[in-house]
Amino acid sequence: MANFSRFIALGDSMTEGMCDEIVDGKYRGWADRVADTLASEDPNFSYVNLAIRGKLLTQVVDEQIPAATKYVTGPDTLISFHAGANDVLRPTYIPELAYAKYELGISDLAKTSATILVFTVIDRVDGKGRTAQMWHERFSSFNVNVRRVAEKYGAIVIEADSAKWMADLRFLASDRLHLNPDGHWRLSQAVLEKLDKKSDASWKILLPPAPKKSWLRKKSEKLFWIIIFVLPWIWRRLRGKSTGDGRSAKYETPIAWKPKP
Repeated sequence: MANFSRFIALGDSMTEGMCDEIVDGKYRGWADRVADTLASEDPNFSYVNLAIRGKLLTQVVDEQIPAATKYVTGPDTLISFHAGANDVLRPTYIPELAYAKYELGISDLAKTSATILVFTVIDRVDGKGRTAQMWHERFSSFNVNVRRVAEKYGAIVIEADSAKWMADLRFLASDRLHLNPDGHWRLSQAVLEKLDKKSDASWKILLPPAPKKSWLRKKSEKLFWIIIFVLPWIWRRLRGKSTGDGRSAKYETPIAWKPKP
């Protein structure tokens, strides 16, 4: 695959890099790590990251895509698009509307002639019951739509099914939602491999089975998670608030990117 002179990252907290290490006051994230490798191939490489935590699909499509299209230089521009997962978690989620909006966004990006990168998500989680079943049904359907749209518009798909390690809680932050630094590193290597770039194949290696936890520890961890993360999330939803309110993107305009160590 040809070298890219520009990388534009669109989306929500995953692409912003939430819960990765902090560099220069910002979360690093998988996208910054991909930019590091792409920059090593082109001294004139530039990078834009418009992703903001908490953003819904409509916000990404209506706000970030118009901003991104101004900076596309042609097929040598790589655009990553990952949005919609926050919508799927909402009780008001309407799949048909989300699918149509997702396709609209990708079709607009395809008109720029940029190279487009999209993502499926893990559609099964630990546990049983109605919540786990609803998660599986919603996200598996979401993935079907991502694949369909990608095929229609010629986008590259990063398949969660090819990254089983993402279902391992040891690669997630304590909120059980965002990747931790090891998780962001692994995702960056998966993306680079898909782009036929230099990558470290060890990203595919699963960790040995985790030691079994006692009943008391599992219940304590779950209670901690509910108090620290779930209840504040519910409270924000009830007030119509988002963690991204009032925040601006990390890199709103193209910057000359120098690889980080």
